[in-house]
Amino acid sequence: MSQNNTTKKPKILFVTSNQHTYGSTEMNTANHFAEIVLAYDVLIKAGFQVDFVSPNGGAIPIGYLKTSDSIQKKYIYDAKFMNLLKHTLTPDMINVSSYKAVYYSGGGAAMFGVPENKRIQDITMKIYENNGVISAVCHGTAGIINLKDPSGEYVYKGKKINGFPDMFENKDAKYYQEFPFSIEETINQNGGDFIYSKHGWDAYHKVDGRIITGQDPTASIVVAQKIVETLKKQEN
Repeated sequence: MSQNNTTKKPKILFVTSNQHTYGSTEMNTANHFAEIVLAYDVLIKAGFQVDFVSPNGGAIPIGYLKTSDSIQKKYIYDAKFMNLLKHTLTPDMINVSSYKAVYYSGGGAAMFGVPENKRIQDITMKIYENNGVISAVCHGTAGIINLKDPSGEYVYKGKKINGFPDMFENKDAKYYQEFPFSIEETINQNGGDFIYSKHGWDAYHKVDGRIITGQDPTASIVVAQKIVETLKKQEN
């Protein structure tokens, strides 16, 4: 099933979270709007169709908005686009064979509900096994930590992986103490090679085969560009 009427364009699946708070607290969290729309804009202009999925389907919380950014402003006033975020698909609605890539967007919400969702894990791995791309940005990398190939190995074992590093987290803060795990530590413990920029906010990203990961919101555009490049190489 698709969120759009167009079915001829190659499709990319954005994974988002339904989580409104940090854990069981009353501290608000959300999906990072820039990480969604900056990548979306690149992919739509490159001729792809984008669908959105979340663990529960339906509306997702958005935050970290910056309306002084022209692309964010464009989409927040785009009723058709915002309707997609109000009506995300459930995992059971996804026809895996339709998609060329998966993109996990970040924001604090990405740490909850998505990483442990086995249905989304299965969808992602089937797309990857069909020569598709796995991508993530910032805390979206949390969504790939449990991904395993058919042999039971973590899909990122021995691969260079990027995401939001611990050095930029405030580990003493309440929000961080609600996180179920450290992205950086978990990737490394499971055999991945977590690589990051100590400068930060510099569009840092890693491409290792068909796994593409970015460090923070500034990497959203380049991660999307690398998805396009990787998929176009396969066509040649």
